[in-house]
Amino acid sequence: MKSLLVLWVFMNLDVLLKTGLCQDTHDQILSITPHTQEQVEVVKNVSSQYETALWQPASHQYIKEESEVHLFVPATTLETVKDLLQRHSITHEVLLANTNELIEMQTRNDSTDPRSGSTFYERYHSLDDIYYWINRTTQEHPTTLSTILIGSSSEKRPLYVLKLSLNDRPNKKAMWIDCGIHAREWISPAFCLWFVQHSLSFYNINHDITSILDNMDVYILPVMNPDGYHYTWTTNRMWRKNRSTNKGSNCIGVDLNRNFDANWCTEGASPEPCTEIYCGAFPESEPESQAVADFLRSHKDTVQLYISIHSYSQMLLFPYSCTLEEAENHSDLLEMAGAAVQKIRRYYRNSYRYGAGAKTIYLAPGGSDDWAYNLGIKYSFTFELQDRGRYGFLLPPSFIPQACNEALIGVKTIALKVIEKTPASTSPPPTF
Repeated sequence: MKSLLVLWVFMNLDVLLKTGLCQDTHDQILSITPHTQEQVEVVKNVSSQYETALWQPASHQYIKEESEVHLFVPATTLETVKDLLQRHSITHEVLLANTNELIEMQTRNDSTDPRSGSTFYERYHSLDDIYYWINRTTQEHPTTLSTILIGSSSEKRPLYVLKLSLNDRPNKKAMWIDCGIHAREWISPAFCLWFVQHSLSFYNINHDITSILDNMDVYILPVMNPDGYHYTWTTNRMWRKNRSTNKGSNCIGVDLNRNFDANWCTEGASPEPCTEIYCGAFPESEPESQAVADFLRSHKDTVQLYISIHSYSQMLLFPYSCTLEEAENHSDLLEMAGAAVQKIRRYYRNSYRYGAGAKTIYLAPGGSDDWAYNLGIKYSFTFELQDRGRYGFLLPPSFIPQACNEALIGVKTIALKVIEKTPASTSPPPTF
Protein backbone atom coordinates (compact mmCIF):
# COMPACT_ATOMS: atom_id res chain seq x y z
CA MET A 1 0.00 0.00 0.00
CA LYS A 2 2.84 2.38 0.93
CA SER A 3 4.55 1.78 -2.43
CA LEU A 4 1.32 2.68 -4.26
CA LEU A 5 1.08 5.94 -2.30
CA VAL A 6 4.68 6.86 -3.14
CA LEU A 7 4.01 6.11 -6.82
CA TRP A 8 0.86 8.30 -6.78
CA VAL A 9 2.74 11.23 -5.19
CA PHE A 10 5.54 10.93 -7.75
CA MET A 11 3.11 10.82 -10.70
CA ASN A 12 1.11 13.79 -9.40
CA LEU A 13 4.00 15.96 -8.20
CA ASP A 14 3.26 18.80 -10.66
CA VAL A 15 -0.36 18.97 -9.50
CA LEU A 16 0.68 19.00 -5.85
CA LEU A 17 3.15 21.82 -6.47
CA LYS A 18 0.62 23.92 -8.37
CA THR A 19 -2.07 23.46 -5.74
CA GLY A 20 0.35 24.43 -3.00
CA LEU A 21 0.20 21.10 -1.14
CA CYS A 22 3.95 20.61 -1.45
CA GLN A 23 5.20 24.16 -1.88
CA ASP A 24 6.24 24.62 1.77
CA THR A 25 9.20 22.32 1.11
CA HIS A 26 10.73 24.93 -1.18
CA ASP A 27 12.35 28.33 -0.69
CA GLN A 28 9.77 31.03 -1.36
CA ILE A 29 9.41 34.75 -2.01
CA LEU A 30 6.76 36.36 0.17
CA SER A 31 5.07 39.70 -0.45
CA ILE A 32 4.29 41.24 2.96
CA THR A 33 2.39 44.46 3.72
CA PRO A 34 2.46 45.75 7.32
CA HIS A 35 -0.46 48.07 8.16
CA THR A 36 0.51 49.27 11.64
CA GLN A 37 3.72 50.35 13.31
CA GLU A 38 3.62 47.21 15.47
CA GLN A 39 3.46 45.08 12.33
CA VAL A 40 6.33 47.11 10.82
CA GLU A 41 8.49 46.16 13.82
CA VAL A 42 7.57 42.49 13.44
CA VAL A 43 8.49 42.50 9.73
CA LYS A 44 11.74 44.33 10.48
CA ASN A 45 12.56 41.67 13.04
CA VAL A 46 11.72 38.84 10.64
CA SER A 47 13.85 40.35 7.85
CA SER A 48 16.88 41.00 10.05
CA GLN A 49 16.87 38.21 12.67
CA TYR A 50 15.79 35.16 10.70
CA GLU A 51 17.66 33.41 7.92
CA THR A 52 16.00 35.41 5.15
CA ALA A 53 17.07 37.78 2.37
CA LEU A 54 15.30 41.10 1.95
CA TRP A 55 14.61 41.87 -1.73
CA GLN A 56 12.56 45.02 -1.40
CA PRO A 57 13.37 47.45 0.12
CA ALA A 58 17.16 47.14 0.26
CA SER A 59 17.28 47.31 4.06
CA HIS A 60 14.87 46.68 6.95
CA GLN A 61 15.27 50.32 8.00
CA TYR A 62 13.22 51.34 4.93
CA ILE A 63 10.22 49.18 5.91
CA LYS A 64 7.17 51.29 6.75
CA GLU A 65 3.39 51.07 7.03
CA GLU A 66 1.46 50.22 3.83
CA SER A 67 4.69 49.57 1.89
CA GLU A 68 5.13 46.25 0.13
CA VAL A 69 8.03 44.10 1.34
CA HIS A 70 9.48 41.27 -0.78
CA LEU A 71 11.28 38.67 1.32
CA PHE A 72 13.18 35.54 0.32
CA VAL A 73 12.49 32.84 2.90
CA PRO A 74 14.39 29.53 2.77
CA ALA A 75 12.43 26.33 3.30
CA THR A 76 14.15 25.76 6.66
CA THR A 77 12.55 28.84 8.23
CA LEU A 78 9.41 29.14 6.11
CA GLU A 79 6.98 27.62 8.61
CA THR A 80 8.33 29.75 11.48
CA VAL A 81 8.12 32.98 9.47
CA LYS A 82 4.59 32.30 8.18
CA ASP A 83 3.37 31.41 11.68
CA LEU A 84 4.79 34.65 13.04
CA LEU A 85 3.12 36.71 10.30
CA GLN A 86 -0.22 34.99 10.84
CA ARG A 87 0.01 35.42 14.61
CA HIS A 88 0.30 39.19 14.13
CA SER A 89 -2.35 39.28 11.35
CA ILE A 90 0.16 40.60 8.83
CA THR A 91 -1.04 40.49 5.22
CA HIS A 92 1.19 38.32 3.05
CA GLU A 93 1.08 36.22 -0.10
CA VAL A 94 3.44 33.89 -1.93
CA LEU A 95 5.01 35.58 -4.96
CA LEU A 96 7.19 32.63 -5.93
CA ALA A 97 6.52 29.16 -4.57
CA ASN A 98 9.67 27.43 -5.82
CA THR A 99 12.70 29.66 -6.31
CA ASN A 100 15.04 26.70 -6.85
CA GLU A 101 13.27 25.93 -10.11
CA LEU A 102 13.79 29.50 -11.35
CA ILE A 103 17.46 29.52 -10.31
CA GLU A 104 18.02 26.30 -12.24
CA MET A 105 16.32 27.86 -15.28
CA GLN A 106 18.60 30.91 -15.05
CA THR A 107 21.81 28.90 -14.90
CA ARG A 108 20.96 26.44 -17.68
CA ASN A 109 23.06 27.21 -20.77
CA ASP A 110 23.39 25.16 -23.94
CA SER A 111 26.39 27.09 -25.22
CA THR A 112 28.86 29.64 -23.88
CA ASP A 113 30.17 30.59 -27.31
CA PRO A 114 29.05 34.02 -28.63
CA ARG A 115 29.17 32.53 -32.13
CA SER A 116 26.15 30.39 -31.20
CA GLY A 117 24.02 33.30 -32.38
CA SER A 118 21.64 35.83 -30.87
CA THR A 119 20.36 33.32 -28.33
CA PHE A 120 23.66 33.75 -26.48
CA TYR A 121 22.40 37.17 -25.40
CA GLU A 122 19.06 35.75 -24.26
CA ARG A 123 20.65 33.77 -21.44
CA TYR A 124 22.48 34.60 -18.22
CA HIS A 125 26.20 33.84 -18.08
CA SER A 126 28.69 33.02 -15.37
CA LEU A 127 31.64 35.33 -14.70
CA ASP A 128 34.04 33.04 -16.56
CA ASP A 129 31.69 33.06 -19.55
CA ILE A 130 31.58 36.87 -19.47
CA TYR A 131 35.39 37.11 -19.32
CA TYR A 132 35.55 34.71 -22.27
CA TRP A 133 32.98 36.84 -24.13
CA ILE A 134 35.02 40.01 -23.48
CA ASN A 135 38.17 38.40 -24.86
CA ARG A 136 36.41 36.86 -27.88
CA THR A 137 34.43 39.98 -28.81
CA THR A 138 37.44 42.31 -28.66
CA GLN A 139 39.42 39.88 -30.83
CA GLU A 140 36.65 39.85 -33.42
CA HIS A 141 36.33 43.67 -33.48
CA PRO A 142 39.90 44.92 -32.97
CA THR A 143 39.34 48.29 -34.66
CA THR A 144 36.23 49.29 -32.73
CA LEU A 145 36.46 47.52 -29.37
CA SER A 146 39.31 47.50 -26.88
CA THR A 147 39.73 46.27 -23.31
CA ILE A 148 41.03 48.44 -20.47
CA LEU A 149 42.03 46.86 -17.16
CA ILE A 150 41.07 49.51 -14.58
CA GLY A 151 41.87 47.49 -11.44
CA SER A 152 40.97 44.34 -9.61
CA SER A 153 38.44 43.23 -7.01
CA SER A 154 38.95 42.29 -3.35
CA GLU A 155 39.58 38.70 -4.42
CA LYS A 156 41.88 39.89 -7.22
CA ARG A 157 39.55 39.34 -10.16
CA PRO A 158 40.10 41.76 -13.07
CA LEU A 159 37.84 44.74 -13.65
CA TYR A 160 37.61 45.07 -17.43
CA VAL A 161 36.16 48.13 -19.15
CA LEU A 162 35.32 47.88 -22.84
CA LYS A 163 35.93 50.97 -24.94
CA LEU A 164 33.60 51.14 -27.92
CA SER A 165 34.91 53.69 -30.42
CA LEU A 166 33.66 53.74 -34.02
CA ASN A 167 35.72 56.63 -35.40
CA ASP A 168 38.64 58.95 -34.61
CA ARG A 169 36.81 62.27 -34.62
CA PRO A 170 38.64 64.81 -32.46
CA ASN A 171 37.14 66.07 -29.18
CA LYS A 172 34.54 63.33 -28.93
CA LYS A 173 32.29 63.09 -25.92
CA ALA A 174 31.99 59.84 -24.01
CA MET A 175 29.39 57.85 -22.13
CA TRP A 176 29.97 55.45 -19.22
CA ILE A 177 27.76 52.41 -18.47
CA ASP A 178 28.38 50.10 -15.53
CA CYS A 179 26.52 46.88 -14.75
CA GLY A 180 26.44 44.41 -11.89
CA ILE A 181 27.31 46.67 -8.94
CA HIS A 182 24.91 44.50 -6.90
CA ALA A 183 25.73 40.83 -7.33
CA ARG A 184 22.23 39.32 -7.46
CA GLU A 185 20.93 41.68 -10.18
CA TRP A 186 21.76 39.35 -13.09
CA ILE A 187 19.73 41.24 -15.70
CA SER A 188 22.23 44.09 -15.29
CA PRO A 189 25.36 42.39 -16.75
CA ALA A 190 23.06 40.82 -19.35
CA PHE A 191 22.21 44.37 -20.48
CA CYS A 192 25.87 45.41 -20.83
CA LEU A 193 26.49 42.45 -23.14
CA TRP A 194 23.27 43.25 -25.02
CA PHE A 195 24.29 46.89 -25.48
CA VAL A 196 27.70 45.99 -26.95
CA GLN A 197 26.21 43.42 -29.32
CA HIS A 198 23.49 45.87 -30.46
CA SER A 199 26.06 48.63 -31.05
CA LEU A 200 28.35 46.41 -33.10
CA SER A 201 25.49 44.87 -35.09
CA PHE A 202 23.43 48.00 -35.85
CA TYR A 203 26.01 50.74 -36.41
CA ASN A 204 25.26 52.24 -39.85
CA ILE A 205 21.90 50.42 -39.79
CA ASN A 206 20.01 51.93 -36.85
CA HIS A 207 19.91 55.75 -37.04
CA ASP A 208 19.97 56.35 -33.28
CA ILE A 209 22.89 54.08 -32.41
CA THR A 210 24.80 55.42 -35.43
CA SER A 211 24.30 59.04 -34.28
CA ILE A 212 25.40 58.16 -30.76
CA LEU A 213 28.53 56.25 -31.78
CA ASP A 214 29.49 58.89 -34.35
CA ASN A 215 29.55 61.48 -31.57
CA MET A 216 30.46 59.47 -28.48
CA ASP A 217 32.87 56.83 -27.33
CA VAL A 218 31.30 54.42 -24.86
CA TYR A 219 33.00 52.88 -21.84
CA ILE A 220 31.23 49.74 -20.58
CA LEU A 221 32.01 47.89 -17.34
CA PRO A 222 30.07 44.61 -17.69
CA VAL A 223 30.58 43.40 -14.09
CA MET A 224 31.54 45.96 -11.45
CA ASN A 225 31.27 43.41 -8.62
CA PRO A 226 32.90 40.25 -10.02
CA ASP A 227 33.48 38.57 -6.64
CA GLY A 228 29.87 38.98 -5.56
CA TYR A 229 28.57 37.94 -8.99
CA HIS A 230 30.70 34.79 -8.97
CA TYR A 231 29.44 34.03 -5.45
CA THR A 232 25.81 34.22 -6.64
CA TRP A 233 26.58 31.55 -9.23
CA THR A 234 28.44 29.20 -6.87
CA THR A 235 27.14 29.69 -3.33
CA ASN A 236 24.34 32.16 -2.58
CA ARG A 237 22.07 33.43 -5.37
CA MET A 238 20.72 36.20 -3.10
CA TRP A 239 24.09 37.86 -2.34
CA ARG A 240 24.17 41.66 -2.86
CA LYS A 241 27.49 43.12 -1.64
CA ASN A 242 31.08 42.57 -2.68
CA ARG A 243 33.17 39.91 -0.89
CA SER A 244 35.73 41.91 1.07
CA THR A 245 36.56 41.02 4.67
CA ASN A 246 35.66 43.58 7.34
CA LYS A 247 38.07 44.26 10.20
CA GLY A 248 36.58 43.32 13.56
CA SER A 249 33.58 41.52 12.04
CA ASN A 250 32.81 38.04 10.74
CA CYS A 251 30.35 39.56 8.25
CA ILE A 252 31.55 39.78 4.66
CA GLY A 253 31.09 42.50 2.09
CA VAL A 254 30.38 46.17 1.46
CA ASP A 255 27.52 47.66 -0.56
CA LEU A 256 29.50 49.24 -3.38
CA ASN A 257 26.62 51.62 -4.08
CA ARG A 258 27.01 53.10 -0.58
CA ASN A 259 30.81 53.36 -0.79
CA PHE A 260 31.27 56.50 -2.93
CA ASP A 261 32.01 59.94 -1.51
CA ALA A 262 28.53 61.47 -1.79
CA ASN A 263 27.19 62.24 1.69
CA TRP A 264 28.92 58.99 2.59
CA CYS A 265 27.36 56.87 5.38
CA THR A 266 24.63 59.34 6.34
CA GLU A 267 20.92 58.41 6.63
CA GLY A 268 20.13 55.57 4.22
CA ALA A 269 23.42 53.72 4.69
CA SER A 270 24.76 51.74 7.62
CA PRO A 271 28.09 51.60 9.48
CA GLU A 272 27.30 48.00 10.50
CA PRO A 273 29.18 45.38 8.41
CA CYS A 274 26.41 42.78 8.79
CA THR A 275 23.80 44.92 7.02
CA GLU A 276 23.04 44.85 3.29
CA ILE A 277 23.73 48.60 2.98
CA TYR A 278 27.06 48.69 4.82
CA CYS A 279 28.95 51.75 3.61
CA GLY A 280 32.48 50.42 4.20
CA ALA A 281 35.27 51.72 6.45
CA PHE A 282 35.64 54.98 4.48
CA PRO A 283 34.68 56.36 1.02
CA GLU A 284 36.24 54.27 -1.77
CA SER A 285 37.49 51.75 0.78
CA GLU A 286 36.72 49.01 -1.76
CA PRO A 287 39.04 48.34 -4.69
CA GLU A 288 36.05 48.09 -7.06
CA SER A 289 34.62 51.52 -6.24
CA GLN A 290 38.08 53.09 -6.11
CA ALA A 291 38.96 51.71 -9.56
CA VAL A 292 35.76 53.18 -11.07
CA ALA A 293 36.27 56.52 -9.31
CA ASP A 294 39.92 56.76 -10.43
CA PHE A 295 38.99 55.98 -14.03
CA LEU A 296 36.19 58.55 -14.12
CA ARG A 297 38.34 61.20 -12.44
CA SER A 298 40.92 60.76 -15.20
CA HIS A 299 38.20 60.99 -17.90
CA LYS A 300 35.92 63.65 -16.45
CA ASP A 301 36.69 66.10 -19.28
CA THR A 302 35.27 63.74 -21.90
CA VAL A 303 32.64 61.64 -20.09
CA GLN A 304 29.39 63.61 -20.33
CA LEU A 305 26.91 60.86 -19.44
CA TYR A 306 27.00 58.34 -16.59
CA ILE A 307 24.58 55.40 -16.48
CA SER A 308 24.41 52.67 -13.84
CA ILE A 309 22.23 49.62 -14.54
CA HIS A 310 20.38 47.92 -11.66
CA SER A 311 17.26 45.84 -10.99
CA TYR A 312 14.46 45.53 -10.08
CA SER A 313 11.40 47.90 -9.88
CA GLN A 314 11.28 49.64 -13.29
CA MET A 315 12.56 53.10 -12.44
CA LEU A 316 14.77 55.73 -14.03
CA LEU A 317 16.45 57.76 -11.30
CA PHE A 318 18.81 60.72 -11.26
CA PRO A 319 20.58 62.83 -8.58
CA TYR A 320 20.16 63.27 -5.86
CA SER A 321 19.71 60.07 -3.88
CA CYS A 322 22.01 61.20 -1.07
CA THR A 323 19.98 64.31 -0.18
CA LEU A 324 16.49 65.71 -0.68
CA GLU A 325 17.99 68.79 -2.35
CA GLU A 326 17.45 69.14 -6.09
CA ALA A 327 20.32 68.90 -8.56
CA GLU A 328 21.28 72.15 -10.28
CA ASN A 329 20.01 70.90 -13.65
CA HIS A 330 17.03 69.05 -12.16
CA SER A 331 14.66 70.22 -14.90
CA ASP A 332 16.99 68.92 -17.65
CA LEU A 333 17.35 65.55 -15.94
CA LEU A 334 13.60 65.33 -15.39
CA GLU A 335 12.90 66.14 -19.03
CA MET A 336 15.39 63.51 -20.27
CA ALA A 337 14.10 60.80 -17.95
CA GLY A 338 10.52 61.63 -18.88
CA ALA A 339 11.29 61.37 -22.59
CA ALA A 340 13.01 57.99 -22.09
CA VAL A 341 10.14 56.60 -20.02
CA GLN A 342 7.58 57.82 -22.55
CA LYS A 343 9.42 56.01 -25.37
CA ILE A 344 9.61 52.80 -23.35
CA ARG A 345 5.86 52.98 -22.72
CA ARG A 346 5.11 53.73 -26.39
CA TYR A 347 7.20 50.89 -27.82
CA TYR A 348 6.92 48.24 -25.10
CA ARG A 349 3.76 49.19 -23.18
CA ASN A 350 5.63 49.04 -19.90
CA SER A 351 5.62 51.79 -17.27
CA TYR A 352 8.65 53.13 -15.44
CA ARG A 353 8.61 55.61 -12.57
CA TYR A 354 11.17 58.39 -12.79
CA GLY A 355 12.56 61.22 -10.70
CA ALA A 356 15.28 62.17 -8.23
CA GLY A 357 16.31 59.07 -6.27
CA ALA A 358 15.74 60.34 -2.73
CA LYS A 359 12.22 61.58 -3.49
CA THR A 360 11.23 58.68 -5.76
CA ILE A 361 12.27 55.86 -3.41
CA TYR A 362 14.37 56.74 -0.36
CA LEU A 363 17.64 58.31 0.79
CA ALA A 364 20.61 56.29 -0.42
CA PRO A 365 23.93 58.09 0.22
CA GLY A 366 27.27 57.01 -1.20
CA GLY A 367 25.85 56.09 -4.62
CA SER A 368 27.96 56.08 -7.76
CA ASP A 369 25.49 58.23 -9.72
CA ASP A 370 25.50 61.08 -7.17
CA TRP A 371 29.29 60.90 -6.90
CA ALA A 372 29.67 61.06 -10.70
CA TYR A 373 27.31 64.05 -10.79
CA ASN A 374 29.33 65.89 -8.14
CA LEU A 375 32.49 65.09 -10.09
CA GLY A 376 31.07 67.17 -12.94
CA ILE A 377 29.27 64.57 -15.07
CA LYS A 378 26.01 66.51 -15.11
CA TYR A 379 23.95 63.86 -16.85
CA SER A 380 23.89 60.95 -14.45
CA PHE A 381 21.21 58.23 -14.29
CA THR A 382 20.40 54.93 -12.64
CA PHE A 383 18.14 52.43 -14.42
CA GLU A 384 16.20 49.89 -12.36
CA LEU A 385 15.20 47.29 -14.95
CA GLN A 386 12.35 44.74 -14.97
CA ASP A 387 10.31 43.70 -13.25
CA ARG A 388 8.14 45.18 -10.46
CA GLY A 389 8.51 42.16 -8.20
CA ARG A 390 6.72 39.20 -9.78
CA TYR A 391 10.10 37.53 -10.31
CA GLY A 392 12.40 40.22 -8.94
CA PHE A 393 16.05 39.16 -8.98
CA LEU A 394 15.04 35.80 -10.50
CA LEU A 395 13.77 37.26 -13.77
CA PRO A 396 13.50 34.29 -16.18
CA PRO A 397 15.78 34.29 -19.25
CA SER A 398 12.73 34.66 -21.52
CA PHE A 399 12.35 38.21 -20.15
CA ILE A 400 15.90 39.27 -21.09
CA PRO A 401 15.14 40.58 -24.63
CA GLN A 402 12.34 42.95 -23.62
CA ALA A 403 14.06 44.08 -20.40
CA CYS A 404 17.25 44.90 -22.34
CA ASN A 405 15.41 46.53 -25.24
CA GLU A 406 13.51 48.76 -22.81
CA ALA A 407 16.76 49.89 -21.21
CA LEU A 408 18.37 50.25 -24.63
CA ILE A 409 15.71 52.60 -25.94
CA GLY A 410 15.96 54.61 -22.70
CA VAL A 411 19.75 54.86 -22.92
CA LYS A 412 19.61 55.88 -26.59
CA THR A 413 16.96 58.55 -25.91
CA ILE A 414 19.04 60.09 -23.12
CA ALA A 415 22.35 59.86 -25.02
CA LEU A 416 20.92 61.67 -28.05
CA LYS A 417 19.64 64.47 -25.80
CA VAL A 418 23.05 64.75 -24.12
CA ILE A 419 24.68 65.12 -27.53
CA GLU A 420 22.23 67.95 -28.31
CA LYS A 421 22.80 69.75 -25.00
CA THR A 422 26.57 69.51 -24.52
CA PRO A 423 29.19 71.38 -26.53
CA ALA A 424 32.06 69.43 -28.07
CA SER A 425 34.89 68.82 -25.63
CA THR A 426 37.89 71.10 -26.04
CA SER A 427 40.24 68.75 -24.17
CA PRO A 428 42.16 66.09 -26.09
CA PRO A 429 40.92 62.57 -25.44
CA PRO A 430 43.08 60.55 -23.02
CA THR A 431 45.56 58.10 -24.49
CA PHE A 432 46.34 54.60 -23.30
